[in-house]
Amino acid sequence: MTDTVLIAGAGPTGLALAVHLALHDIPVRVIDAAPAPATTSRALGLQPRGMEVLERIGALGDLPQRSRSSLTMSYNEGRRTVLRLHVGQAVADQPKQALLISQAEVEGTLRRRLAELGGQVEWDTRLVAARQDDAGVTATVRPAGGAERPIRTHWLIGCDGAHSTVRGLAGIGFPGRKLLERLLMVDVRARWPLDGNGSTTWMEAGHMLSVTALPDDTWRVFTEPPSQLPDQLSEREIGDRVLSEFSRRSGIGLDTVTDIRWASEFRIHRRLADAYRRGRILLAGDAAHIQSPTGGQGQNTGLGDAENLAWKLVLVARGRAGRRLLDTYEGERRPLARKVLRATSTAVGIMLPNAPWKRLLRDHVVLPVVRLPAVQRRLWLAASQLGVSYRGGPLAAAEHRWSPGLRPGDRMPDLACRRPDGSGTTLHAAIRGRWVVLADDRHVAARHAEAAAARLGADLVLALTPVEPGSPDVTLIRPDGHIGWRHHPAPDRLTTWLNQVLWPA
Repeated sequence: MTDTVLIAGAGPTGLALAVHLALHDIPVRVIDAAPAPATTSRALGLQPRGMEVLERIGALGDLPQRSRSSLTMSYNEGRRTVLRLHVGQAVADQPKQALLISQAEVEGTLRRRLAELGGQVEWDTRLVAARQDDAGVTATVRPAGGAERPIRTHWLIGCDGAHSTVRGLAGIGFPGRKLLERLLMVDVRARWPLDGNGSTTWMEAGHMLSVTALPDDTWRVFTEPPSQLPDQLSEREIGDRVLSEFSRRSGIGLDTVTDIRWASEFRIHRRLADAYRRGRILLAGDAAHIQSPTGGQGQNTGLGDAENLAWKLVLVARGRAGRRLLDTYEGERRPLARKVLRATSTAVGIMLPNAPWKRLLRDHVVLPVVRLPAVQRRLWLAASQLGVSYRGGPLAAAEHRWSPGLRPGDRMPDLACRRPDGSGTTLHAAIRGRWVVLADDRHVAARHAEAAAARLGADLVLALTPVEPGSPDVTLIRPDGHIGWRHHPAPDRLTTWLNQVLWPA
């Protein structure tokens, strides 16, 4: 009998987790306190790593066709452009580019995919209590206008954002600090003579204003207000303030503004949960970590959390692995979140210095270095999260750490492959939440796939051969696209590794 999973939060993280579980017939319920799906844009960037996650669960849909590619990021000091990042030129060898599209659109695509698999979101349903024991969790929920009722579940996953109710009920700390005191933001529809494939940021005495192009002649503008500005502004007051500041900085008139679609204010914090798991309660996405929106890392890190946790939950729920496998979720993902938090916080400090000497350092040391193509490439690869690796982590074999080439823990690049019947596919499109055995010889691949299936389940293992042969090794690729095991043909060694991973001593 499979376990039931209750997910609190129907944002990208919670929906991606639910889709992955539903792909493998794991009973899952998704609740959200909001009365209906969000229509405001919130996060804008879908990095290549996030695109891969969606592709692997069949939820990418037509997002690339409906998005804009973020190719140029310009930074201005007054009317002078001091830095221009040409993302497309810096990474011309990468097949996937970052996409500019509303988070609401990403969530809509995920909801449609979940519906295809028989799932749905229970809106207007608030989690109010949770009590766990050795066998599961009793969650108490309150539907809008209804009485509280219990839900018995084997696992409760908090994907309910920065103010996570699940995290609070589990007693998990969320330490951190404030990065920016206050930001005002609007989404407007207008015809402005700015780059339609990127963003422009004006920096002025430690304060900034940024505008980013969205589809359909829509622009997002946000800025830091002066400290003396009153609190609790209305949406109209926020819109007037931001647009007035935009016109002053850019020199562009407001005569073409036809609609203010959304106005809000928020603060930017850097926080990391003390733990990702407390017994049968786990955290993912913004419930586990929040950071500056610099580089569009929040949504993409959450999608990575969901995929990493999902394949482990599938195996535990099916009785193919012990509960200790879930500890490797925190062991792999929390160090990455800490690294992302550090990088985005550093970027805020560098680009928005609050002291004259720091601005001089930025203008005369940092910016000339960042203009170098090699540096821009490294920055983009870091933001794309395509370089994420779990080398040296809890599931990476120690004996491979110093071997050449790709190693266990590394992300496996996408490549053209053939299925056992000879039909063509690509690696990431074929994964669909499964493990892939990759070998140049299809008979070798089949023997190792049989060994893997004996431990993981036949429906969770797929054998593929690359169209372009490249290695004598057999590679076992995890459902999240990372290498689990790599070795010369030896099914017994593969079995030994799986036993160690699934049932650690």
